Amino acid sequence: MKYIKLEIPELILCEPTIHKDSRGFVYESFKKESFNDFVGFEVDFCQDNISYNNYGVIRGLHTNTLNFTQSKLVSVLEGKILDVAVDFRVGSPTFGKSVAIELSRENNKQLFIPRGFLHGFSILSQNALVMIKIDRYFANGESIGVKYNDKELNIDWKIPKISETLSDTDINLKKFKEVDSPFIYGKNYY
Repeated sequence: MKYIKLEIPELILCEPTIHKDSRGFVYESFKKESFNDFVGFEVDFCQDNISYNNYGVIRGLHTNTLNFTQSKLVSVLEGKILDVAVDFRVGSPTFGKSVAIELSRENNKQLFIPRGFLHGFSILSQNALVMIKIDRYFANGESIGVKYNDKELNIDWKIPKISETLSDTDINLKKFKEVDSPFIYGKNYY
């Protein structure tokens, strides 16, 4: 596995070594020891979530309250998505900045999003099957969200406006400046 720090260095792109032959391919999608060595702290994934969506769906931008915040490792089992993380750590030099990465079944890349970031994704293929490893269990009622199309964030979801599909909850989220972040840059949330 190759690990690459992105423009926001806490965000990690994971690129597996794929072994192909006439039967197909095999690769390690996660190896706890090498992953934790690279990030420099213990991430203990406890749950895998699967999300199936059709073209044009946009999910996000979400995180959880401080006591229920989660790290995520996002991969795509089928199809293609644009995965987006926004720095939500007050005082960070990249506060409010985003990174967007195409993840697909073809490239087998994964994006690690640590605690303190907003997360969302859009479906770029006819449909997509997304797997998200998380390091804390879901807590109902503990979600924080920011409007996906906030002009200040200026995220290009690569979906024409006419094709966007969102939940009522996501449509009605507040703008970035209207949401108080519980996360402070430099504080360890692990």
